Amino acid sequence: MSLLSRVQAYMEKLAPLRLAAGSWDNVGTLLDPPKSRANANKVFLTIDLTDESLKEALSDEKVGVIIAYHPPIFVGWKSLVKSDYKKNIILQAAIEGVSIYSPHTALDSCKLGINNWLCSRLGEGKSSPITPIVDPTLVDQEGAGEGRILVLDTPMPLSLLIKKVKKNFNLEHVRVARSKNHHKSSELDHPIKTIAICAGSGISVIKNSKVDLFFTGEMSHHDILAAVSSDTSCILVEHSNSERGYLEILKGFLEKGLNSDGHGDQVSIVVSQTDSDPILIE
Repeated sequence: MSLLSRVQAYMEKLAPLRLAAGSWDNVGTLLDPPKSRANANKVFLTIDLTDESLKEALSDEKVGVIIAYHPPIFVGWKSLVKSDYKKNIILQAAIEGVSIYSPHTALDSCKLGINNWLCSRLGEGKSSPITPIVDPTLVDQEGAGEGRILVLDTPMPLSLLIKKVKKNFNLEHVRVARSKNHHKSSELDHPIKTIAICAGSGISVIKNSKVDLFFTGEMSHHDILAAVSSDTSCILVEHSNSERGYLEILKGFLEKGLNSDGHGDQVSIVVSQTDSDPILIE
């Protein structure tokens, strides 16, 4: 059984592709080259497949599959030319015999996916999907769905939650929009109890939630104004910063799942060291 086939089989258990958000997304196997690398036994994980992260992956001759969370092929193409940044990435991977798989929003919504992980980084409490996905054909995906509502066991002032976010996401700065209830002069009287959560650019998922706080990667100016006017504060950590920490969790799942599938040699999982969010607050 090929390394790609093993990855496909395991990822379909962890994050079934039918959990993806809709026809706009592009998930699953995006590249299956005609000739794969011989004796490849490593899977490379990255949020974004860029020139830098691709070079990092291809420099290791044992890498046979790249799992790129964001799909490097997202819209229909009428040509494959090296002068185009994204197309050139696909061409290079194909030449080298390295496959590409993208789980994207299927990995957001699955039972043990990114949004579930985000809840664990924000505090102890009970969580449930904003939009549950009910599909009797799904196995072991109870609680799957888009976004999460987290009800904290112990409400906390917004300033304390901001410190927690910085620590748990290893960030020096985050963007914060405070509603009038959560100004520093009044936040002790209005602690954060309920949080609507969605990785990436999650406003379409969380916008109708009546909660104390929105937590996502990025929001537009006008969506922020609408939230604050409804007494909902916002913490924004930048798009891929809300997703990248999960790669270490995925690494653990893949190491256990692939090395107990009984279909081949031991597999190593590598997390990109060059992958990072393009936005810095300097």
